Amino acid sequence: MTPEAIRIVTQLRREFYSLFATEMGVPVIITNSNSSASNPSIASWVDRQQRLNYIYIYVHLSPDELIPNRPFLLKLAINKGAGIATSTKQHQDSQKLNQRWYFELTLLPEEILDFLPWIVSLVQSHEKGFTSFALEPPHPLEVKMSHLPLSGDIWTQKAGQQASHTLVVK
Repeated sequence: MTPEAIRIVTQLRREFYSLFATEMGVPVIITNSNSSASNPSIASWVDRQQRLNYIYIYVHLSPDELIPNRPFLLKLAINKGAGIATSTKQHQDSQKLNQRWYFELTLLPEEILDFLPWIVSLVQSHEKGFTSFALEPPHPLEVKMSHLPLSGDIWTQKAGQQASHTLVVK
């Protein structure tokens, strides 16, 4: 990853997590870590069923010294990812991790803050047991749903186009 990409993702994490904590309306713990450390920065909260949930942002693709023209794509994940349990466990030892649903969105860095109200709506709707929510996504999406309710791998159309273009060019 280039130093500029590291700076951008660090800044976006800080801003997104802070705004997310404000909008959620429940206590949210933000764990800040070095972007190159094995434990990423995350935001975690306890839901009404006393399950620990977490959201984190990580780099899916990034330009680097060898491939400077590679697209810069981020993933925003909720309750998904190995190794996160150790990061969250230290803050909420008595809570069980929510393994009933997960969500993942692949998007461009410039799209992430636009998705904040949509993500908050998704989390709050899921907690209330709704299978849909009122907010329209701020950017068009490509959905790859799994067999679990409200679980899936979703890409913004622009992120999908950039990833596809990269595969075709190789």
